[in-house]
Amino acid sequence: MENKRVIEVFTAGCSVCQPAVEMVKKLACSSCEVIVYDLSKLCDTKECIEKAKQYGIKSLPAVAVNGILLKCCQNKGISEIELVNAGIGKTIAA
Repeated sequence: MENKRVIEVFTAGCSVCQPAVEMVKKLACSSCEVIVYDLSKLCDTKECIEKAKQYGIKSLPAVAVNGILLKCCQNKGISEIELVNAGIGKTIAA
């Protein structure tokens, strides 16, 4: 039985995500199985949503290899603290 590296790419189906998908596909070799989940279309079985939750994906694009979300994709996403610290919600003095 041939071993395969399972590469899961999670996208929003947008022009920002497409280069990431293309890069993964370009780098993939014969030992790689690339699966692309476009979360904007949702999959019939809801597998894509369940996997995104399981991996803790907070922003897209994101890549998991053999069931592990890559470190480059493990950001925390948008946080209320960072938004407030950036001044969102505070009136600008005239």
